Amino acid sequence: MSEPVIDRVRVIDLETAGSSASDVCEVGWQDVERAADGTWQVSGASRGARFVDPGRPISPGTMAIHHILDEWVAGVGYWRDVAPTVLRPVPGVLALAAHRASFEQRFCTPDLTGAADWICTWKCALRLWPDLPRFSNQMLRYLRRPEGLDHDLGLPAHRALPDAYVTAHHLRDMLNTVSLDQLVDWSRQPGLLPRVPTGVHRGQPWSVLSEAALATLARDRDIDIRFSAETEVQRRTGQAGPEGPGPAQRSLL
Repeated sequence: MSEPVIDRVRVIDLETAGSSASDVCEVGWQDVERAADGTWQVSGASRGARFVDPGRPISPGTMAIHHILDEWVAGVGYWRDVAPTVLRPVPGVLALAAHRASFEQRFCTPDLTGAADWICTWKCALRLWPDLPRFSNQMLRYLRRPEGLDHDLGLPAHRALPDAYVTAHHLRDMLNTVSLDQLVDWSRQPGLLPRVPTGVHRGQPWSVLSEAALATLARDRDIDIRFSAETEVQRRTGQAGPEGPGPAQRSLL
C-alpha cells in the first residue's frame, strides 16, 4: 500500500558564487507540511542540502559571506543537473518558497522548477506583521522568536540549510494565519511596504504623507515604493487598488 501524499511547501535557500544563472554553489531545502488536523508544521525529516559546482572559482569576498570553499564543490555536479532533484515538485509539493524569493527565482527558473508557484516570505511578512521594524530573515527570527525554532539548527547563518530552516518557521506561521493561495497572490505582487523606506519621509507610514509626497513616490524607480504609494493613493480615493479591495490591504492599515 502506497504512502499517503502529504501537502507541503518546500522552502529553498541558495548560496552562490556570483550572479550568473549557473553560479549556485549550495542549495538547501526544508519542507513545511500540513498535518492531519489541518495545521502546518515544519517537517522534522524532509530537509537537506547539497553542494553544487559553480564551474568557476568562488571569490574571497563571497567566501567571506558563506565560507564555502572551492574544494568542497569541485566535481559534485552542476546546477542544471542538481536542481531538478530538489526543485521539481514531487507529489504533495504545492509551491516553493524563499525569503526574498526574487533572488532564488533568478536561478530556479521555470524550466528547472516545473513552473511551480512561489511564496516570498519577505513580501508576506510585510503584510502580516507590518508593525515590525525590519523584515530580514534573521531579524524576523529574533523579533518574533517562532515557536519550536532550534537555535543551533538555524546556524550558521548564510548557509543554505540553516537559512531555509529559519524561513520555514516564518512560513509555517504564515500558513497557519492565511491561506496558501493568499500567500502566493501577495508574492506575485510587489512588496507592500508599511512605511517609507528612504528619503526625507523615511520611517513614516504612507497614511500621513501629503498628496504631493505620495505623487512623487508613486513615480519612484523602486517598484515596491511605487506600488506602496499607489496603493495608498487608491485607498484614499476609494478605488480598488492593485490587489483589489480584499482583506489583504486591511491587514496593513
